[in-house]
Amino acid sequence: MKIAKAPTDPEKNRPYFYIIKDKEIFTQADEKGRGIAFLYQDSGRLVSSAKFTGNVTDEKILKLLETVDGFRKLVHSVGVSIEMDEKDKQAEFVFQMYGKKDLYGGGTNLVAKVNTNAKEERIYLSDISWTEDDHVPGQICIHTDAPEKKAFLSVRFFLNDGFDAPPQLEEKPVDTASAEYKKMIDRSLVSLGNTKRLMTVVNRAREGKKVNICYIGGSITQGAGATPINTECYAYKSFLGFKKLMGNGDNIHFIKAGVGGTPSELGMIRFERDVLRDGAVSPDLIVIEFAVNDEGDETQGDCYESLVRHALELPSKPAIILMFSVFSDDYNLQQRLAPVGFRYELPMASVKDAVVPQFYDRTNRIITKHQYFYDMFHPTNLGHTIMADCLIHIMEKALEGEIPAEYDPRLQDVPAIGNTYDNVVLMDRKDNTDLANVTPGGFVYTDEVLQSVEFDLNLSLTPEFPYNWMYDGDRGSEGDFEMEVECRSLVLVMKDSGEVDAAAAKVYVDGEFVRNLDPYVNRWCHCNPLIVINGKKTEKHHIRVAVNKEGIRNKFTILGFGLVK
Repeated sequence: MKIAKAPTDPEKNRPYFYIIKDKEIFTQADEKGRGIAFLYQDSGRLVSSAKFTGNVTDEKILKLLETVDGFRKLVHSVGVSIEMDEKDKQAEFVFQMYGKKDLYGGGTNLVAKVNTNAKEERIYLSDISWTEDDHVPGQICIHTDAPEKKAFLSVRFFLNDGFDAPPQLEEKPVDTASAEYKKMIDRSLVSLGNTKRLMTVVNRAREGKKVNICYIGGSITQGAGATPINTECYAYKSFLGFKKLMGNGDNIHFIKAGVGGTPSELGMIRFERDVLRDGAVSPDLIVIEFAVNDEGDETQGDCYESLVRHALELPSKPAIILMFSVFSDDYNLQQRLAPVGFRYELPMASVKDAVVPQFYDRTNRIITKHQYFYDMFHPTNLGHTIMADCLIHIMEKALEGEIPAEYDPRLQDVPAIGNTYDNVVLMDRKDNTDLANVTPGGFVYTDEVLQSVEFDLNLSLTPEFPYNWMYDGDRGSEGDFEMEVECRSLVLVMKDSGEVDAAAAKVYVDGEFVRNLDPYVNRWCHCNPLIVINGKKTEKHHIRVAVNKEGIRNKFTILGFGLVK
């Protein structure tokens, strides 16, 4: 006679909300040749995801998500499901908490082995051994057995007793062929400008001549949020649209140079290397996207306009299109930057004008914020499609109209904001070394742990500013970096870092203290441009950078300089 076995007590039904729901991810190769994908949750991203993915409006709950202490009070367990084409595999889910002192190494990791058949696994916070250094929820990492794997990830927070979650929303599919969608895209056209140069590009392409379509911007241009990042990004999707309108020939080439977290203050410095490829690329069409990155531009638009002017002055006389992207809080700098486009009669597309009004029209909404945004900063694949369609719409409208007889950008006239940096050049250990006399002191090493990005259609990473000057106290560095230079303006590009051994420094000009250089202000591996000279005339200057060695904090890297004679 069989004895009936009592079932395990069922898990108590708990309220929950999603922070990630059926999100497509694409893994890249890690240092061991396996696959890895990152989803950052710091700097307000987790709160934002709870809002537009989890429909959370309770300010008490949102506040708790800002810290590990609050997270532990709120969350009972974390549910994780991963679906891949290969249903018999396992992936590893890691939710890394960042530390107070040791950003990347001091926090707790919530880890789960997850089957790739969409079965949900639970991580119970009561089972976790937490560290004293735990500070804020940091990042989610997905590890697969091989790179270039597509997966769909869902993560939800089950709540402790005493907390309630809102109803979870279901969105209807977005019909990109509908008349309503097309009206939304129509709203993106800020100005068609003078289309003479744009039509010249179209005619060159149709005649079979070589045409280079180039993109420069921040992380959205890099492709953040797109999976895979190389082919689902707005840059490549709009390139394909442009290419189709131009005759679809193999003579049309794609150049992508987006770098995450960086403003036009850096874009103007790296333009020669990243877009022009040190003279190897002659652009015919350039899309510039810095509308959500330029809050950190110290010149409030002077650098942006200088970049635009420099591009307009290239011998190839390229067409320029300005793209104004948007964050999930409806923020961008379109109001500041659009006058530059109007000043030079440039075509301009605003994804903010297209999508934001309809976000709040519940009756006629085409796409929700959850469908558009991958996180609080970056678009989903569908969001990237919308951005691409906004750009393609410009060319379609240009093709419908008459070609202007001429185009004169009138670069000799008064600029809209400023043109201080029209002729800025990058100076580092490789380029323009004759423009300064450098005495490196203890800055004799080369930093190889650098911000790296996917250029063009590549999935492999290219490091930014590899020809740098690194001070490394662990290897015996002593002495300040000194430089004699003749210039009108000077921008120092430093490496930001969250590593425990990253030191701060001070910069002096002609013996006078100018500013602190602190890699912990941004606290991630990142290129940070900072103005140290902004003069009215070209003069000789002495530059000195002194490292503030403090315990184990004894490393600092100067990535390069942006110099205006």
